[in-house]
Amino acid sequence: METKLLENKSVYFSLAKIFGVGQSQSLLICKKLGLSYNCKLSNLTPDQIIKLIKFIENLNLLITNNLRKSKIILAKNLIHIKAYRGIRRLRGLPIRGQRTHTNAKTASRCR
Repeated sequence: METKLLENKSVYFSLAKIFGVGQSQSLLICKKLGLSYNCKLSNLTPDQIIKLIKFIENLNLLITNNLRKSKIILAKNLIHIKAYRGIRRLRGLPIRGQRTHTNAKTASRCR
């Protein structure tokens, strides 16, 4: 894994820090492996850590850099096919239907 996990935090929160693994996914992983979600990552045995890494790899989740790349590719595809969302993204406007008469200052500022 590319993400450096926090040793002094619990397994639940450490897994949730991985980009693409949320809190519900983290809880599911802890339950499947039989780990207590409030157990600290530093207290796990090397065998448990290996099981944890293999389990995450076998889930076929898009995580960290792979997820970032796929999100960028999806955004570029929307722009390429000139979809409404792609045009809004290109112009730096809100994509999901928010009003722009007032507000939307952060969307137009994030270019």
